[in-house]
Amino acid sequence: MNFDTIDYLSEGTPRQREAYRILTEHAILTKLESFTPLLVGTIPINIDIETSDLDIICRWVDRHTFITVVRDSFSGEDGFSIRESAESGKEVVVATFRIDGVEIELFGQNVPTHQQMGYRHMLIEHKLLTERGEPFRQEILALKRMGYKTEPAFGRALGLQGNPYIELLAYESDPSSPDRS
Repeated sequence: MNFDTIDYLSEGTPRQREAYRILTEHAILTKLESFTPLLVGTIPINIDIETSDLDIICRWVDRHTFITVVRDSFSGEDGFSIRESAESGKEVVVATFRIDGVEIELFGQNVPTHQQMGYRHMLIEHKLLTERGEPFRQEILALKRMGYKTEPAFGRALGLQGNPYIELLAYESDPSSPDRS
């Protein structure tokens, strides 16, 4: 699966097709193209629930330029907010807003998008979903509907010990994706 473009969404589930429509009609990725945006999260890999948002990761080199572009492009949207913080010792900028009733979260940091945790986790989760099939996907969805965030849901379903955000990365370096349960 090529997650570098959103073309696959146009032929996907109803929710994926809606995401494609919103992203293209409102030129969201085009407005962010200088920041190498990637759609990540649950919608691309079909484990979204009713409250899932569109997560877009970006890489900025100059934080102030990123903030300016995001404000200029999206500050007029419903519920727009932007905040800066440090996550794992890295500066991040997070903006949220709604378009056509769908929540969108932009996550920017000075890390190439293909190296960001959101992208890496999505690839691992997609691989696990593909390998383990529909019953596993349904288990993840059930856990998410119970209130689990995505990585903790995978951690629980896989029987991981410790921090699921870290533990999931073991599946990235182990091509056999061992069953740890």
